[in-house]
Amino acid sequence: MTERYAVADVDEFSGDGSRVITEVEGQEIAVFRHEGEYHALANYCIHQAGPLCEGALSGSITTDDDGWDWAYDDEERYVVCPWHGWMFDIETGRSPKDERYAVPTYDVEVEDGTVYAVR
Repeated sequence: MTERYAVADVDEFSGDGSRVITEVEGQEIAVFRHEGEYHALANYCIHQAGPLCEGALSGSITTDDDGWDWAYDDEERYVVCPWHGWMFDIETGRSPKDERYAVPTYDVEVEDGTVYAVR
């Protein structure tokens, strides 16, 4: 059974890149607004339990298998953990550097001006 949790009113988001951090069933989560859409993930870095969603939004840097040919994706949809710099896509929860690593994500619904995390 899915449950919805009210996170915030849409006007609490100041624009793209803004976020609201709240608690759902004892777990801190963050809802980000990015390009007019909302994405939610756990405020928990899988590296060493840092407050992931308090970090900056950034683009990602990727390399090939040999560690060369750097490419920068300037779309700011990656949250960077303020403790050790691990980054995760706010849409998928996956690391752009190694997709084996991911943080939990939540579905998000908007109804009558309220943003809900769905679990």
